[in-house]
Amino acid sequence: MIFVYIALFITVLKKLKLDESAFEKIRLSVKEAEQNTSGEIAVCLANESSDYSFWEFFASTVAGILVFFCALPFSSSLKKFYESENWLSPEWYIPLTFGVIYLLSVLIFFFLFNIPFFDRLVIPFSYKSRMVSKQAFSVFAQTGVYETEHHNGILIYVSYLERQVRIVCDKGISDKISDDLWKIIADSLASDIAKGNAQEAFCDAIGKCGELLKEHYPSEKENENELPDGLVILEN
Repeated sequence: MIFVYIALFITVLKKLKLDESAFEKIRLSVKEAEQNTSGEIAVCLANESSDYSFWEFFASTVAGILVFFCALPFSSSLKKFYESENWLSPEWYIPLTFGVIYLLSVLIFFFLFNIPFFDRLVIPFSYKSRMVSKQAFSVFAQTGVYETEHHNGILIYVSYLERQVRIVCDKGISDKISDDLWKIIADSLASDIAKGNAQEAFCDAIGKCGELLKEHYPSEKENENELPDGLVILEN
């Protein structure tokens, strides 16, 4: 399974055009943004924010049922075919054939709905949004962004499959900066990534976050770097 995730991420990184040079530029953008503020910026990229097997199986089952009912009108033709090939064709040939058609349809559609493009179509948007938000908060806790000395860390979380971005802020920042401002930056980042230049999109969003943090958390004399700089790739 680990090899599958590695292969998926190699594909994702290629599609986003993120190579070693891009990673270095993103790291330098974080470093530059943090020079003027005591706030901390963490940036994470995930292939997906949840296991959507239930929705993939549900959609496959529904599609299989539709194929089953579409095939029913051909039952008489199928019966004639069996009778022409076997004079004493057992009655259970027809039910067995339709059962096989249904099972094969479910398997084929399940494989199809695991392809990201189709996967996004079968998963309800509201459910995807909830899972992205939930995972963003989970990563916020797991990566220790909430543990900064002044509670002024933020997480820029990008989930590739869902094409969504979240910016999660610690309590100290939420008390001073409106969530609407962070949402504007997050939506802009998602839009810019969709245009095909993820590196510039990340760097631009990091710069905007740095400017907001600088207004309320200016740089201190001893500005310790409490979180790793650069883009972190998450294993699902």
